[in-house]
Amino acid sequence: MELPSKVTPEPQGSCLEQQFNLANRGAVIRPHSQYKKMLRRVGLRPTQQRMALAHILFSRGNRHVTAEALYDEAVGAKVPLSMATVYNVLKRFTEAGLLRHIGIDGSRSFFDTNPSEHHHFFVQDEGVVLDIPADEAVVGKLPQAPEGFEVVRMTVVVRLRRKQSDPTLAGVRVG
Repeated sequence: MELPSKVTPEPQGSCLEQQFNLANRGAVIRPHSQYKKMLRRVGLRPTQQRMALAHILFSRGNRHVTAEALYDEAVGAKVPLSMATVYNVLKRFTEAGLLRHIGIDGSRSFFDTNPSEHHHFFVQDEGVVLDIPADEAVVGKLPQAPEGFEVVRMTVVVRLRRKQSDPTLAGVRVG
């Protein structure tokens, strides 16, 4: 799989939006009611802030966002909220299965709008997370859990960096 020179995946619609669109084909439904139904379906109260953040998260297709980036988008959209509210909403959405948390180095967190089981590439120098295509197996067998434990989820993050030019050729003109 070759990465594009600029890492900006095109929106295709998140899994939730695709399911919603299939279930409501032909119906005219405002986004407001779409997110209200989605939140109620997973047992969350549809507050204005949750619905606004759901719209920001899920209206642009599958994506990986940090809390800080989501906060910046919300502020840009003139949604009145605090950073603490963003963290709380991301936590609730993740617990409800709407998002998938991806921890990088224990210090960086991304939230994936595609909560299905899949693995990720992390482009180190660019701070970008990309999905590994589902048909590309990363691990063939789960490890045996220690006595008294069960495997809940396995997440593989493959770290990438762009290839560097050969330093021995720096300054050498060809031809």
